[in-house]
Amino acid sequence: MGSLTYELALAGIAVGSAAALTGIGLIVTYRATGVLNLAQGAVAMVTAYVMWQCAVGWGWPVPVAAAVSLLVVAPGIGLLLDAVVFRPLSRSRDLTGGGPARTLVASLGVFVLLVGGATLVWGPGARADAPVLLPEDPWVQLGTAVVLAAGVGAVTRWTPFGRELRAVVDNRRLAVLGGVDADRVAAAGWAFGAFTAGLTGVLLAPYVRLDPYGLPLLVMEAMAVAVAAAMRSLPVAVLVALAIGVAQSQMTRLHPGGWAEPLVQAIGANLFVVALLVAALALPAVGAVRGLAAGTESALPLGRRRRGKHPGAAWLVCGVLFLLPLGLAGRDLYAAVEVPALAVVLLSLVVVTGMGGQISLGQAAYAGLGALFTALLAAGRFPGLPALPELLALGVAVVLVAPLGLLTGGPAIRRHGLALALVTLAVGVAVSRFVFVQPYATSGLTLGRPAGFDGDRAFYLLELALLGGALAFVAVLRRGRAGRALAAMRDHEPGAAASGVQVPELKIGAFVAGAALAALGGGLLGMGVRAFDPGAFDPVRSLLWFAAVVVLGADSLLGAMLAAALLVGLDAGARGGVAAALIGLLAVLVGHFPDGVSGALRSAAARLAPHRGRATLTPLGVRVATRLAAAGAPGVAAASGPGAGARSSAAQAGDGRAAGPGPDAAPEPYRQGPYSGTDDRASGTGRPDAGRRDAGPGGSGAGTGPDRGLRAAAAPPRGRLTARGVRVTYGGFAALDGVDIAVPPGRVTALIGPNGAGKSTLFHCLAGTLRPRTGRVVLGGRDITRRPAHARTRLGIARTFQQLAVFPSLTVAENVRIGAEQGRVRDPAAVGRALRLLGLDGPVRDAPAAGLPTGTLRRVELARALAGGPTTLLLDEPAAGLDADEVAALARVLRALAADGMALLIVEHDLDLVGGLADTVYAMEAGRIVAAGPARRVLAEAAP
Repeated sequence: MGSLTYELALAGIAVGSAAALTGIGLIVTYRATGVLNLAQGAVAMVTAYVMWQCAVGWGWPVPVAAAVSLLVVAPGIGLLLDAVVFRPLSRSRDLTGGGPARTLVASLGVFVLLVGGATLVWGPGARADAPVLLPEDPWVQLGTAVVLAAGVGAVTRWTPFGRELRAVVDNRRLAVLGGVDADRVAAAGWAFGAFTAGLTGVLLAPYVRLDPYGLPLLVMEAMAVAVAAAMRSLPVAVLVALAIGVAQSQMTRLHPGGWAEPLVQAIGANLFVVALLVAALALPAVGAVRGLAAGTESALPLGRRRRGKHPGAAWLVCGVLFLLPLGLAGRDLYAAVEVPALAVVLLSLVVVTGMGGQISLGQAAYAGLGALFTALLAAGRFPGLPALPELLALGVAVVLVAPLGLLTGGPAIRRHGLALALVTLAVGVAVSRFVFVQPYATSGLTLGRPAGFDGDRAFYLLELALLGGALAFVAVLRRGRAGRALAAMRDHEPGAAASGVQVPELKIGAFVAGAALAALGGGLLGMGVRAFDPGAFDPVRSLLWFAAVVVLGADSLLGAMLAAALLVGLDAGARGGVAAALIGLLAVLVGHFPDGVSGALRSAAARLAPHRGRATLTPLGVRVATRLAAAGAPGVAAASGPGAGARSSAAQAGDGRAAGPGPDAAPEPYRQGPYSGTDDRASGTGRPDAGRRDAGPGGSGAGTGPDRGLRAAAAPPRGRLTARGVRVTYGGFAALDGVDIAVPPGRVTALIGPNGAGKSTLFHCLAGTLRPRTGRVVLGGRDITRRPAHARTRLGIARTFQQLAVFPSLTVAENVRIGAEQGRVRDPAAVGRALRLLGLDGPVRDAPAAGLPTGTLRRVELARALAGGPTTLLLDEPAAGLDADEVAALARVLRALAADGMALLIVEHDLDLVGGLADTVYAMEAGRIVAAGPARRVLAEAAP
């Protein structure tokens, strides 16, 4: 027994050593570049193939083949990836933002490209004759891993390069300003990471068989080691790898018997998969991992343009393409049967990823479950249910799989970006390992086609009908209220929650709908080949499908259909691997067309289309039209140019002044309205405090009243918002220390103080994005301390953001409609009234929010908040980015809102604005209120 335990431990040390190498490479690459290299397994596979080609294919001595593979090819791949793919993305990210999303898609593209390229060059079959580099003694392999880890640790701690590496890790931009060559550090990180990946592949290939799919996935499972080490600690990575390897080998001795034995054996053979799932789910507890932690940015590099329609010609071509197989016969028709089914699966990614912005790398698991459940139901092997006809079995399978979307929808509530990617990948791998390849679930399964649709042509027609239904469902979902809410969540999740969108429920709904569509497509795929094929739903398929949808247009129905045709058509008509190589290449270039190929083609068509729909006046015509508009001539303002409608609407909103062109009207026709062109000649002064005490209904404030219809006629009693004894701590530091504040109705309350005083923390506690450790937040006598942001919005608390929280892919009107649909009062007519109040009902109404000037976007955000009928409005530095005229117009609107009974709280550094606007001022310092009272007194005390 002792001898067996020792032998198993040695075997586990060998496996753990290889996993440790993977972890070391991932950590070094991540610390040097900020990229979680999901292509690590593909680099390992390619290096192992090069080693095989040199040693077996060409007969080179193993040491020479190893030197070329590990010292030339592997580091060369790393340097090439750095120079061609990730360095340009890093520079683009520094200029435009975008976080880790583009690097995620690019690394997936590299993975798919290398897998497809290896399949093209060496074929899809597995090879069992990979050369052995190191002796089978596991202590040699362990020594290799330990020496590498120790060497990296020594270089990091005691060399100038190590100091540069630590500086880049802590703050890349600051390190560059300090003279560090961050590109050189990143290149070294990529070269070393690729070397360790290659070494892992070379060591594993002789024992696990060399093939383009299995080896990359095996190495990817070992990412659990790096994640468990918080992408930072090399000793922890080595210890975790060894522990998992030894535990996995020891579990082979367990034979409990009965129903538990297959499960225990499956766990024992896939302990790294279990570790990856556990590590991904426990990630927030591991620590704040740069790039893996949740952020407020969109999860994906989706375009920021308006969601445009594809030209009818594109849909016509696509329709003809999908109808062409009806004229085929034999093997060609049989191969084409997969296209509509795969299109349905890819539509699930359009819902989850394109519309909802959630990364899902495990969608093949739901497609495979749909096929498996359909086969089990049709065969009468599903527990508790009789045998069902195939078509009914398919429908029941969809219903059964849909709730399983909670497997990824649940974790998605608190995870974003790469953290969510790891969870969905781990779930997909776990389903594949523990369900699809287990004989107790899938042995002897066949799957027929529905009665009357046995022939390929008849079944293809059935698929087209179901595809049409799926397209209609997604199109209706996208254009409706839920689609707008999904787009808002995708563009800016905190902004969506602040608008009243129930983000957790919406995420779960997106994953459930995606699981249902994937199950439908997976069932059709199984019926197409008349069997359940586990290989058709392996995790690598998920990565390929995700990359294909993103590069061809994640938010495009047409892109999903073209992706299906491309994936099936290329591999059916050419050597296997062509489709993967092409999709991988496009994904690698994602930085050049963030909207995907579909969006790029749509933009090109728009640029080439003849310019129409806008009349151009001569200079004389412009002068005449302007004079007529100033004289109030009916019907002329609309013809005088793109900005005239906005000027007219400003007058309708009760501006009470002549509309001027404004300082920025010439370059941007959408800058008209009450926030620009304001000279305050009607009130006799340009100061924001002019006429403050008599602003109100019928006063000089923009929007007399201010357009009382923005709030429901039967509004509830207005309650005061108060915070009592609120305390927030971060690691023992008190950001708020027993703060009390009151925001009464009909008054403007201001919060001032230096940076770091705790103003933003208190604001987040009031808005619901942060829960205090102690204390209460009360609205009208109701304790709302534990209410999330979207629930507070529906109780009447609206907010704006210091950093603009608009939804760039939606139009101005759609942005405002989000507030009207999700706020306290769901009144569709409030959209038009809010647009009129803020001067947004001209041409800008239907313009995409992306690219509009800051002043206009501030109005859009405020209009969205008001459209929900709030009773309390919280504004976080509302004057940030505005010029003097825009600030004066903002002050008039806010005074009018307060005069109409709304409670307003502003956090602001502009003391002139505070002095001219606020009734009560709270001054904060070091997390406490140090002064409170009338604005004049508190500001006088705060003056230097």
